[in-house]
Amino acid sequence: MTRFLLTRLVLLLVGLLAASALIFFTIRVLPGDVAQVIAGTDATPEAVAAIRDRLGLGQPVLLQYLDWIGGLLRGDLGNSLVTGTPVASELAEKAQVTVPLGLMALVIALAFSVPLGVLAAVRRTRATGTIISFASQGLAAVPVVWAGMMLVLLFAVVLGWLPAQGFPRAGWDDPLAAVRSLLLPALTIGVVEGAVLLRFVRSAALDAIGQDYVRTAAAKGLTRSQALVRHGLPNVALSVVTVLGLQIAGLIVGSVIIEQLFTLPGIGRMLVADVGNRDLVKVQGELLVLTGVVLVIGAVVDVVHRLADPRLRERERAA
Repeated sequence: MTRFLLTRLVLLLVGLLAASALIFFTIRVLPGDVAQVIAGTDATPEAVAAIRDRLGLGQPVLLQYLDWIGGLLRGDLGNSLVTGTPVASELAEKAQVTVPLGLMALVIALAFSVPLGVLAAVRRTRATGTIISFASQGLAAVPVVWAGMMLVLLFAVVLGWLPAQGFPRAGWDDPLAAVRSLLLPALTIGVVEGAVLLRFVRSAALDAIGQDYVRTAAAKGLTRSQALVRHGLPNVALSVVTVLGLQIAGLIVGSVIIEQLFTLPGIGRMLVADVGNRDLVKVQGELLVLTGVVLVIGAVVDVVHRLADPRLRERERAA
C-alpha cells in the first residue's frame, strides 16, 4: 500500500507539472496584449512598451515560466496584471461562492441518482424502471444552460420561490439569503450531472443483482431488493465513488457556465472576465487551481477505491 501511495503521489506531482506547462504556454499563444488593455486604446506605443517592461512581459517566455513555478513552490500564485492584487486572495474570496455551489450540486446529484438508480435496476422489467431510465437518459442530454433557464422560469418567474440571479452583498453573513441564491444554480448542475450518475448507478446495481451472492441471498428468502441492499450495495458504492471522480470535472465545467448564467461572483465568472482582460497571471492561476482540484480528487478516489476493494490489494500482494 505504501508503494501505491508513493506512486500515486509522484503521478499527481507529474500531472500538476505537466498541467502548469500546458496552461502557461497555451495562454501565451492567445491573441491580444495585456499591456495594451491596461494602457487603453489611446496609449502611445512607448507607454505600452513601458508597461510591458514593468510587468516583465518582455522577458523570454521560458524565464517567465520558471519565475512562475518558483512562486508556486513558495505558495505564491502571483499578482493580477490588471489590478495588482494577489491572485490567491481573490481565488479564496471567489471560492466562498464556487465551493458551496459545487458541494450543493454534488449533494443534489447523489440524493436522487443513487436511490433512483437502484430502483431502476430492481424494477427494470416494470414501468417504474423504464420511466426512470428514459427520464435519466433525456436529462443527461439536456444542455445545462437550457436546464437553468427552465428552472428559473419555473421556480423564480412562475412560483417566485427563489431568486433568479445574483448573490447577496452581505455574502455568508446572511446565510439564508446566500443558500437561497445558490439553490437554483446548484439544482441546475445537480439535475444534469445526477442524471448521468444515475445511469452508472443503475448499471452497477444491475451487475450486482446478477452476482451469485445476491442470487443466493434471494434464494434464502430475501427479496431481490433486500438482497441487493444488504449484499450488493458495497459494490455499487465502489462504482459510484469511481464515477464521482469523473463527475467532479463536469461539476467544475458546469459551475463556470452557471455562474455566468446566474451572475454569481465565483471563480468561473472571474475566469471568463480575466480571459477577456488578458490578465495572464490570474487566468493561469485559476486554471491551475481548477485542474489541481480535479487531479487531487482523482488521486483521492483511486486511494479510496484501493482501500475499499480487497481484490485490488490482493492483486498488489500477488504482484
